[in-house]
Amino acid sequence: MEPDWWLELENTYITRIAQRKELYEKHGAGMLQSLPGSEAATKEVMEMALQFLVARYPHYFSLEPSDSPEVFVNRILGKEFQIRSMPPLEMLLENVSEDFAITLKNQETGEYEFRAGIICSSLGWNVASKIGKSLKQIHEPIPDYKEKMSMSMDRLALFPHPVYPDCADLHRYFSKMLTNTPIQRGSWGLEYLQPLYMPPNDSHAEHRNWQNPDLKLEDIFIRVDWQTLRRLPLSGAIVFNFKALFTPLTEVADEPGVPAVVLEVLENGKKNLMEYKNTWHVEHVAKPALKKWKEEQVQSGLVSKEWEVETLKDYPLFEGWREKWHRQQGF
Repeated sequence: MEPDWWLELENTYITRIAQRKELYEKHGAGMLQSLPGSEAATKEVMEMALQFLVARYPHYFSLEPSDSPEVFVNRILGKEFQIRSMPPLEMLLENVSEDFAITLKNQETGEYEFRAGIICSSLGWNVASKIGKSLKQIHEPIPDYKEKMSMSMDRLALFPHPVYPDCADLHRYFSKMLTNTPIQRGSWGLEYLQPLYMPPNDSHAEHRNWQNPDLKLEDIFIRVDWQTLRRLPLSGAIVFNFKALFTPLTEVADEPGVPAVVLEVLENGKKNLMEYKNTWHVEHVAKPALKKWKEEQVQSGLVSKEWEVETLKDYPLFEGWREKWHRQQGF
């Protein structure tokens, strides 16, 4: 992970903060909890996040000394917060549009357990259903977890990294992970609209049970859960933090090779993994569109006829991404 981009500000910041606060008012302990023994870790995460924002975005955030306690100034929201006057996770809720899950090692079992967190962007689960559990218990629904991930997750509380494909390499890498070597990954799927928080039995989940014949292409979004992981230097806790990013599927139409790659995964991805991604409910509209864009890119010369569909050479970027980004930003 590039440390300077640990917490990113986006044009959705104000909306996301408001949305997360509204969700917390509605769901409470379903989204935010901290168990005894996690106090030092939650405080450390909060302090690291606020210090990062101040250093990375000094024109938006600052720490102002006062008699007591110290004040965090958020110029985007036009608010000031007395840091020591509220619980650390609630301080994060008010100012950071990302989720944090704090795991601590159980000294008796040697396993890492989910001990505190604020999770506003989970699909199919929530804090209340996972708090206090070991990572093995939390990840049981994930396809191939037992075979490929269990050793690393149980001992080191980390997720797999594509550079280290087998358990032995994962274990060696993560066992040597330092506090200054955070890692990151992205996990993607396709969604109807933009469900941010979908706890168990949420009504939006019903959309995943059928293929709506009236589904519009513009209502399909690529959801990417951008995840980072790091070890805290003081408490020794392992912290996952992640956020959901939504991009209209139509956005990939002019991105060289991307429609072909997404289509390949949808059509030929491993069965149990695709069932876990749960994209079936939008595939009847997404697949024809992706196939059309794939063919158009070949016909226009954007993609060579001889190109065999594979992971893009500059993964996770596509050819011409910079020029497209400049156009979108008005350069």
